Amino acid sequence: MSRLELIATATFAMEAVVARELKELGYTNLTVENNQVSFRADEEAIARCNLWLRVADRVKLVIGRFTATSFDMLFELTKSLPWEEWLPANACFPVQGKSVKSQLFSVSDCQAIVKKAIVERLKQKYHKQWFPEDGPLFPIEVALLKDVVTLTVDTSGEALHKRGYRQLVSQAPLRETMAAGLINLSFWNADRPFLDPFCGSGTLPIEAALMARNIAPGLKRDFAAEQWPRLPKKLWQRVRQEADDAIDRERQVEIMGTDIDGEILKAARQNAERAGVLGDIHFQQMPVSEVRSSKHYGVLVTNPPYGERLGDRLAVTQLYQELAKTLRPLETWSFYILTAFPEFERAFGQRADRRRKLYNGDLLCQYYQYYGPRPPRS
Repeated sequence: MSRLELIATATFAMEAVVARELKELGYTNLTVENNQVSFRADEEAIARCNLWLRVADRVKLVIGRFTATSFDMLFELTKSLPWEEWLPANACFPVQGKSVKSQLFSVSDCQAIVKKAIVERLKQKYHKQWFPEDGPLFPIEVALLKDVVTLTVDTSGEALHKRGYRQLVSQAPLRETMAAGLINLSFWNADRPFLDPFCGSGTLPIEAALMARNIAPGLKRDFAAEQWPRLPKKLWQRVRQEADDAIDRERQVEIMGTDIDGEILKAARQNAERAGVLGDIHFQQMPVSEVRSSKHYGVLVTNPPYGERLGDRLAVTQLYQELAKTLRPLETWSFYILTAFPEFERAFGQRADRRRKLYNGDLLCQYYQYYGPRPPRS
């Protein structure tokens, strides 16, 4: 198979986590940049990365990269690329765009020119004057950064956080990819207890259970590239079968999610059932002040209320004080807490060993990391 240039896009500050995932899948020579990790691989990587990447947002195929300072250059260089190697005559190929610090700053014009250039290329190769666009979807992006144009096709379709299990969500849901990233940053492993005392619709415990059982996060959904003629059905069937064979169906795990809202816990259980991990998670309704554990060397990862509204600040301060009191007896545990509340450490009563700036959607947050002692070697 040919060597392709692929890009795994990532949320700000999660690029290194995505790079680590790619290395675990066997891909090397990575280039880590803002919001993305690029690498070269064969066609099978399109299927494997979409199925297995837990933290990446999308997997994109690079068709070409060049410098363009005029619309004529953009048209001619786009037209010179081998679009017919991927796009069939009936391809549906909408074009999106973005431009940063480039002379070609009109995104709508860039989109229209790229679309026209691709059509002209396909006219030459397919000897047709009109294309119905009623076939497989090829979402194309023209991205300009300082006059460098990168033309990609999105292989994922819907963003990778849409695993297919979460139909019922809480008011402020954490994206599945972000949840997986938080767990990855905690270095939790399935040999240790896991707790989320503000679990809401269950995203963090569910993602932990998927990791523990080595269940590929994309196993229950489809991808745009599955319909592409160049990627045969047998390739996707083989990669999916390998993923199914890799599931650890015997492992015993200790994962607990609690929340004060009984109704949202019903949604959490339904989401966990759709994900195939309901039997691995103990969900229980209780306020954070009543959370207890007799286990040692556990890991708490949570996304508590932030108190964005002014009237909520006192209540959230008291909530964090309750959380600190609850966690005090868990002397061997490690705690990882994501919040946008600016006075978290003061309310919690302890400075974090490390803070990491992250974005939950568009909201700037801090990931407060409190390291417990290392578990003794078994």
